[in-house]
Amino acid sequence: MKSATLRYANALADIALEQGAGEPAAKQLESFGAAYAQSAELRTFLGSPAVSVEAKHEVLEKIAKRLGASKIIRNFLLVIADHRRTQLIPEIAAAFQQVLRQRQGVAEAEVSSAVELTASQKKELAATLERLTGKKIEPKYALDPSLLGGAVVRIGDTIYDGSLRTRLNEMGARLAVE
Repeated sequence: MKSATLRYANALADIALEQGAGEPAAKQLESFGAAYAQSAELRTFLGSPAVSVEAKHEVLEKIAKRLGASKIIRNFLLVIADHRRTQLIPEIAAAFQQVLRQRQGVAEAEVSSAVELTASQKKELAATLERLTGKKIEPKYALDPSLLGGAVVRIGDTIYDGSLRTRLNEMGARLAVE
């Protein structure tokens, strides 16, 4: 199902970005995804093969109107219902966010440090990561006292490890070999 999720997310991204509505579409889809996730009744209704497509369309139209969803999102939800993929809505919303960020040249960085970083350290780290990746970085910071010092940064599948713990482990391994 992952490929179907990605296909829908890419198709929505194509349309939303073409119309300059990437961010609003992401927020609207996220709002609908939250409503979908919170309501077992809605999930059951939309997932039931016994419910007609027309009835599903009516409900989706009402919810979209209540959420203030754009025509792009309304039509997208109707297509999802037509293809009986409503159970994928939360995954499609998450994939859409990732596709949108990727196309806009934005990368999320998870930064773990032993101590709280100062504002200037955060700014310098973000600038360095932007130079390394060539993307705009959106950092998320967390504390990890087990690092002893330094920081570990994860951007997608890439890890930059500048922690004291890792350096001490490497030094210990080298000394054990010698």
